[in-house]
Amino acid sequence: MISKRGFISLGRWEAVSLILLLGIAMPLKYIWGYPLAVRLVGTLHGVLFMAYVAAAAVFARRDGWSLPKLARCWVASCLPFGTLFFERELSK
Repeated sequence: MISKRGFISLGRWEAVSLILLLGIAMPLKYIWGYPLAVRLVGTLHGVLFMAYVAAAAVFARRDGWSLPKLARCWVASCLPFGTLFFERELSK
């Protein structure tokens, strides 16, 4: 079972993977013609994103989150770096 600290860490790694995807892999593909970078980093980001969404569902059920709180978490996960902003709500 994932801890609250582990969930926050997962959100941070998801945000870092987005930075890598947008800041390194995409320029490598579109400027220097190296599409493998997007395939690798994009896959990693996708796995981390899905893990975050699934972990949020587990936390919602385990910790008794309201449906609006779970919805805010999922919406935040779809926004760039939204997981970092949702982390503040978890700290309250």
